[in-house]
Amino acid sequence: MDMYATFWALVPPIVAIVLALITKEVYSSLFVGILVGALFYSGFGFEGTVTHIVTDGFISVLSDSYNVGILVFLVILGTMVALMNKAGGSQAFGRWASTHIKTRVGAQLATILLGGLIFIDDYFNCLTVGSVMRPVTDKHKISRAKLAYLIDATAAPVCIIAPVSSWAAAVSGFVEGENGFSLFVRAIPYNFYALLTIVMMVAMTLMKFEYGPMAKHEKNAAAGDLFSMKDRKAPVEEEVKEAKGKVIDLLIPIICLIICCVIGMIYTGGFFEGTDFITAFSDCDASVGLAIGSIFGLLLTILLYLVRRVLSFTACMDCLPEGFKALLPAPLILTFAWTLKAMTDSLGAKEFVAEAVKANTGSLMSLMPAVIFLVGCFLAFATGTSWGTFGILIPIVVDAFSATDPSLMIIAISACMAGAVCGDHCSPISDTTIMASAGAQCDHVNHVSTQLPYAITAAAVSFVAYIIAGFVRTVWIALPVAIVLMIAALFVIRSMTAKKAEA
Repeated sequence: MDMYATFWALVPPIVAIVLALITKEVYSSLFVGILVGALFYSGFGFEGTVTHIVTDGFISVLSDSYNVGILVFLVILGTMVALMNKAGGSQAFGRWASTHIKTRVGAQLATILLGGLIFIDDYFNCLTVGSVMRPVTDKHKISRAKLAYLIDATAAPVCIIAPVSSWAAAVSGFVEGENGFSLFVRAIPYNFYALLTIVMMVAMTLMKFEYGPMAKHEKNAAAGDLFSMKDRKAPVEEEVKEAKGKVIDLLIPIICLIICCVIGMIYTGGFFEGTDFITAFSDCDASVGLAIGSIFGLLLTILLYLVRRVLSFTACMDCLPEGFKALLPAPLILTFAWTLKAMTDSLGAKEFVAEAVKANTGSLMSLMPAVIFLVGCFLAFATGTSWGTFGILIPIVVDAFSATDPSLMIIAISACMAGAVCGDHCSPISDTTIMASAGAQCDHVNHVSTQLPYAITAAAVSFVAYIIAGFVRTVWIALPVAIVLMIAALFVIRSMTAKKAEA
């Protein structure tokens, strides 16, 4: 095959990226990339193209045990989200919090804390935090735009640095030829955008200031207008049916799921056969571990609700298809991204990239994490999907750096994930952004316009941090410098905002 291990091997993902930027639609863009790869592989023969897409593509990736384990985890996760919502645990926690939180700062910190605790999945985060904290933030006159920002900023940014999450499982699935889960864990300290977003939220809450359009929304909220809708209608609150659920109906399932998943992962790493905890965790099979853990978490949740009689057995079973439907986009994106990766692998993309990198290594390679971060931001912003973005970029990064510069590969993988989350965070067509608006019952245009200046601030500091990290190659220097820069930037912005207000 003349195209094997040549530049043509990179054309399928490039086509997918360009189409995604033009159409802002990820499924069809990924499929066209798959089609191009199959055409190249078969020499543009009809039968060979179809066979390669179906047999070596979709069927192959969906029959891979690792991939199936991740899909099982996602389906069960969706079911647990549906169960917890139907049981009324979220509403119960909201009622409890409204009687125990006394200040605006406390209400915002509680929202951040809850978002941080619900790190299993960003969809789950948005759906739960919004319904739980809305009554609390309304009571303390916090604008719906600020609530939407807090929800959005504790969804994907928290999930992408949580080892026990659907995101960790997905990223692990995109890394072939390496221990994907181990790489994910080692990349967490370099995920500057996610970490700095959390630092920024907490710092601004404690510093008690806002800037950009958010400042106006918060000023209006203090005067009693939570929505700042002008001529448009404020969202109509849906009446929540009173459920039997209590706070434990939210907390126990989440705790059970986390514990079961951790036990499942260390089990696959050989912990119960004498391996130490850290080694077992880094050598685990994340796919099998998460699947096992989520199954036991689901069974314990159903048992809890049946014993407490908050849900009937029939109601619990009804949540199975509901949960699957709620999380359907994630398995779809994963399947398409896995298949595109199979096409590029069959064309020898790994071999071509590895040779190209070996021939062109130099001082400029240290700038690659910062460049990759910008590419990830732009692609995720245009397409509205972070999963599709790092599904395309991470395999290329692994191929480029795994054989030549493993330390830079960790930083570059983090840059992929951070850029994908940043672009997704800013994008008005992102499902997480849309769900954060829905969870806060906030006008979507208001949420996007108020969140953008905050996201851009964190992105700018992250970009500088990746330049530093590319040269120093140690998180012990890069991360503290990034945090100091982030806090310094906030003090400068607060000073400028104050001077502008005085003028």
